[in-house]
Amino acid sequence: MAQIHLQFETLKQTKWYECLIRFALGGAITLIAGLLAKKFGPAVGGLFLAFPAIFPASATLVEKHEQQRKQQRGFLGVKRGKDAAALDALGASLGSIGLLVFALFVWQVLPHQSPALTLTAAAVLWFVAAGCLWLLREYRRRFFPATPQPGERVRQP
Repeated sequence: MAQIHLQFETLKQTKWYECLIRFALGGAITLIAGLLAKKFGPAVGGLFLAFPAIFPASATLVEKHEQQRKQQRGFLGVKRGKDAAALDALGASLGSIGLLVFALFVWQVLPHQSPALTLTAAAVLWFVAAGCLWLLREYRRRFFPATPQPGERVRQP
């Protein structure tokens, strides 16, 4: 099973302008969601707030950093960068499904329970839903591997 771990040394790779790009894109997405909420109502605006605001900038930066890391070791790194961005996208999509569970729970329970209890329970549900989806993906990958296409190299776990 894939191990999840923190790499604090990667914080040193992030440049100030990359943080600015993330901030600007995240702010723009939030602004657009707010404008949509003002025009079409909070239900529509809320759907767009569910979009991971920094994901577009994050995915491109992850790809760039992975390519640079491989290039420092004498490799091209294009495939590694794309694979890292794809894995980041997978995590964002699973987290978004968890966020949908969060939103549905809050929508149904908040009118009947206290906000603190509802939001705490919804956060736990989000974590459990996203975590279970990740574990399901790992289970499927381990026990039901994809059939390689003709000419594709088989990767060992």
